[in-house]
Amino acid sequence: MRTALPLSLLLALSACAPPSAGPDVAEPTAEAEAAATAGPAAPNPALRDDREVHLADIIQLSDGGENAEAYWSFDGSQLIFQTTRPPYECDQIMRMPADGSGPAELVSTGQGRTTCAYFLPGDQEIVYSSTHAQGPACPPPPDHSQGYVWALYDYDIYRADADGSNPEKITDRPGYDAEATVCPVDGSIIFTSDRDGDLELYRMDADGGNVTRLTHTPGYDGGAFFSADCSKIVWRASRPEGDSLADYQRLLGQHLVRPSQLEIFVANADGSDARQVTYLGSAAFAPYFHPSGKRILFSTNYPNPRGREFDIWAINVDGSGLERITFSEGFDGFPMFSPDGTKLAFSSNRNNSKEGETNVFVARWVEDPTQTPAEALVPTAADRFIAAVRWLADDAREGRGVGTAGLDAAADWLAERLTEIGAAGAADAGQGYEQSFEVTVALESGPGTQLVIDGEAVAAEAFVPMSQSASTTAKGRTVFAGYGIVAPEHGVDDYKGVRARGKIVVVRRFTPTTGPFADKDLQRRYSDIAYKAFVARQKGARGLIVVDLPAQDEGVADAPLPLLSPSGPGDAGLPVVVVTRAAGKALVEGAHRVTLGVELSAKKQPVHNIVAKIPAGNADRLPGAVVIGAHYDHLGMGAPGSLELDRKIVHNGADDNASGTAALLEVARYLVEHRDGLRRDVYIVAFTAEESGVIGSRHFTEHPPPGLAMDDVVAMLNMDMVGRMRNNQLTVMGAETATEWRELVAPLCADLGLRCTLGGDGYGPSDHMPFYSAGRPVLHFFTGAHTDYHRSTDDSDRINAAGGARVAALLGRVAETVANRDGRLAYQRAPMPERSGDVRASGGSLGTVPAYGDDSGKPGVLLGDVRADGPADKAGLRGGDRIVKIDDIEIRTIRDLMYVLRQAVPGHTAAVVVERDGRTLTLRATYGQPSRRISR
Repeated sequence: MRTALPLSLLLALSACAPPSAGPDVAEPTAEAEAAATAGPAAPNPALRDDREVHLADIIQLSDGGENAEAYWSFDGSQLIFQTTRPPYECDQIMRMPADGSGPAELVSTGQGRTTCAYFLPGDQEIVYSSTHAQGPACPPPPDHSQGYVWALYDYDIYRADADGSNPEKITDRPGYDAEATVCPVDGSIIFTSDRDGDLELYRMDADGGNVTRLTHTPGYDGGAFFSADCSKIVWRASRPEGDSLADYQRLLGQHLVRPSQLEIFVANADGSDARQVTYLGSAAFAPYFHPSGKRILFSTNYPNPRGREFDIWAINVDGSGLERITFSEGFDGFPMFSPDGTKLAFSSNRNNSKEGETNVFVARWVEDPTQTPAEALVPTAADRFIAAVRWLADDAREGRGVGTAGLDAAADWLAERLTEIGAAGAADAGQGYEQSFEVTVALESGPGTQLVIDGEAVAAEAFVPMSQSASTTAKGRTVFAGYGIVAPEHGVDDYKGVRARGKIVVVRRFTPTTGPFADKDLQRRYSDIAYKAFVARQKGARGLIVVDLPAQDEGVADAPLPLLSPSGPGDAGLPVVVVTRAAGKALVEGAHRVTLGVELSAKKQPVHNIVAKIPAGNADRLPGAVVIGAHYDHLGMGAPGSLELDRKIVHNGADDNASGTAALLEVARYLVEHRDGLRRDVYIVAFTAEESGVIGSRHFTEHPPPGLAMDDVVAMLNMDMVGRMRNNQLTVMGAETATEWRELVAPLCADLGLRCTLGGDGYGPSDHMPFYSAGRPVLHFFTGAHTDYHRSTDDSDRINAAGGARVAALLGRVAETVANRDGRLAYQRAPMPERSGDVRASGGSLGTVPAYGDDSGKPGVLLGDVRADGPADKAGLRGGDRIVKIDDIEIRTIRDLMYVLRQAVPGHTAAVVVERDGRTLTLRATYGQPSRRISR
């Protein structure tokens, strides 16, 4: 029969405290007497709804009262649980055999109120929380005149022998310390406390020592459990904002909390990388890890958050795969797997003798049922999001590198998905999806590539030309210059005493690993072959040979030769090759006569932006259009963009940017569903060749599709790396590009529970930048940097699917709002921010914005724009200029500009030579402070 759920059981925030003596003895209950004589409980088929396909052989272990939060002993033989039954007026702790073969025994004191008991490893001791130190009586119930609230009783956490004897207080402070559970690996305890003024999670040793706070966000955090290996935690949390936060804090001051909306979170065991798993808008609680660690069971009143129908549900840790597990009327909750993963203990109103009673049950877990009822599976945006990410980031896509069949397959796949969604192709007049253009996909080495040492040709497999090499031949004697590093700020000058002018310089590959170069960032900076080539050219060298030979090579294996990639920094002005250790060892030991030739030719191939249009469906149409974009290409097998130097391995780019592409599809779906209300057209664009220098988006702005002029674009919204949301934090860059952005976006973030940080101009190495340079307001959505960026480890298993879907939900609403608002956004050319520029945290800045993806083949750096009020702007530089020289240093590539700025002194005035409209101009610019920002 249907029962009303007792308020005390809704997430059970009760507790108790131990006495100096052992526990009272409870009167034997009816089920205890039956169990004592009947042996193990027999499964009862009537206890199971036919739709509960994951449950089998259910046994009932209690009968009468309120019994819940039954947690397994580590050997799987016992359950310890919380109960209210005669003669006790409020919750006490009992334990019982998990097979129903014996009676339940009281292990708390019988005084005060208790909550949340758990075995310690070895099963000889237990922990639980109790108020009995404050007095033997049950504390008064909360005042429900303020609605449904829980009382935060003055609980302390106790440790006792398994039979309840020898209780010892391990927290001793006024206030709430409760909800303790235990790590099976080291016995440490996670619990909830208000000791710092909020309800937060803490971890401590089994004896109460070394208390560490794990959560730091306003709102209730509680009901936490460890994963089986203790590497992760899962818990329930509220995240109130605005008036709800004020109400939460007011109640907290009265030792109350309102639990009407709770969601499930996961994090590393130290609290880092916290992620919200559910966005159900209901009371979700009592989460527990599936034995795999990849799935969570929990209880919730979803989809009716005002109702009292609670069931057990399951969800993947990434927020996908929502599935209903129980269907019994009333309450089902507090699921916990046995240590071997074969059984599930839970609490339920099913088969109760009286209205409102809740009992403990154990079922055999069926991992792979033969058939799952349709009503158990709830498809969500998170499911579609992660499915798209997995397809795009599969090894079969070859890292979606420019020039790969995998990238072409991704283009076709995106067109198919957009067709299914109902967004028509808009790349050309024939309504096709592909906006095609050519890019360089490979550099091929020709017959002119040669290395001859003292008249003997080096085998082709023993050296490789570099993409930054000039296609030319140099002859001369060699001179050795160590690692080829000049860094006076670090006390290093490998060219000191070296006469490099007119010579072919030989340098070691990489950097030392000691002294200042113990720093990994310095190793990466100064091992850059383009940097070594720049220094060699400045020293007057004719060519550069890089030898894979450390200064001390004992035990150091040969590194593979680097890849000849088309996305290198351009012609450095001299031939550059890397040779193997065996072929080049003699070059570091003395002077040699060398012929060094490089012949490179570019191989071009068509690539495709995928362009769709969602026409405005509202009769009250407005002029203009909104563009929403994300790039779908990545690094292929690595190449220069990878931070795994010279390692040829597939880089799947799940976050960068399969995540943005998956979100783009969700945004398209939302806008198609709401197109009848759209007053402006919306273009959905999956850009290609972003990793090669925002080439696809730049092509789009220079060659917009038929029916769209750049002046028509009201705003451009870009998503790049939106798959790693943590703590619901989202960075929204470009908020200074229109005066209206903050007041428009902030409320939408709050409505979706997102903690958005808004700010910044429209520059940065992603696809929004060409639009901003073209005078359009932009926003760039980004969930944050991580150590897998541009590495082969950026894979689908690290994606937060629920978070990515949430970003897509926000983008859909932002786009809808912009499309429907009267008037255009007021574009702002944001002034150059303080301490901002071209190079991070060192040297000086000009405030230039290179036109990434310039494929003209001309030496120099083409500017896409200059920052307002920055040094370049004040000096008269502008977009379209090509910087070819600064003072006496020739600028051939963007790397050259970077190296010059790295050594520049803020306040120094430099002569900047530019080419503009066929003329050469010399302008005077005074360096500003460098940037300390880290983009993407």
